[in-house]
Amino acid sequence: MANRRVLVKRRKTARNIRKITRTMQLISTARLQKFHGRAVASKPYTEKLAELVADLTRAGAGTDHPLLAERSGSGGAAVLVVSSNRGLCGGYNSNVLRLGVEHLDHLAGEGRATDVHVVGKKGTSYFEFLGREMDRRTTDISDFPAFDQVEPIANDFLERFAAGTLDSVDVVFTRFISAGKQVPTVERLLPLAAQVADDGEAVGPTLEYEFSPEPRQLLDELLPASFRIRLFQAFVDSAVSEQVARMVAMKAATDAAGDMIKRLTQQYNRARQTSITMELLDIVGGANALS
Repeated sequence: MANRRVLVKRRKTARNIRKITRTMQLISTARLQKFHGRAVASKPYTEKLAELVADLTRAGAGTDHPLLAERSGSGGAAVLVVSSNRGLCGGYNSNVLRLGVEHLDHLAGEGRATDVHVVGKKGTSYFEFLGREMDRRTTDISDFPAFDQVEPIANDFLERFAAGTLDSVDVVFTRFISAGKQVPTVERLLPLAAQVADDGEAVGPTLEYEFSPEPRQLLDELLPASFRIRLFQAFVDSAVSEQVARMVAMKAATDAAGDMIKRLTQQYNRARQTSITMELLDIVGGANALS
């Protein structure tokens, strides 16, 4: 009888857990629809701005701009690692944090000093657990990041890069490709020379422009804007990837809880049947003894 009571208690606990995971799955699904629309809507602007910068640079406009200049590597490298503030999202955080640590080890192997900026409570906890130093940490970015929240981080990187204290800025995040594919990625945002070269190859022949105002003045506006929107796109991609991972993880947890409830129900029924059978045998045995 005690075994049956334990099974009933465990089944009740599994049902409560299934309610929670199913609710979280539905919330993540609703958020995914909202976040996905924003991620898809912002990408054409990001890509077009990068294409415009590449066109202007290949046309000979401001090739000596500070944000395009490759540095010697003496000023150090900034690495921004983007994680989430909450867990229960499968391997989302572990994958991007593992990649971030590998990239930092790679830079250290090259003898480069690193400035580590970790975004998200999970990333902060992970680096503290590993005993890794963090120069900056940010935990107040919302699940649905706004440009106003990302812009101060971008401006800080731009100021330090322009001052010469940084030679490169890398961001480690989860790139959103589709609802079925998200890839942990390391992307170099500064200097912008690599981006311009890649985009320039895709544009085709050199284009001729008539500039108004002067090319340098245009790039003074476009290059920082391109950096800011690319960094914001990394945050948006990370946010939608987090919701996908949480939706998948909670669905798997809900299904696992359902399977556990079925097994516990079968065990309970067997225990109940065994108990009834034993009681019937006792009754039959007693009746035979009296006859």
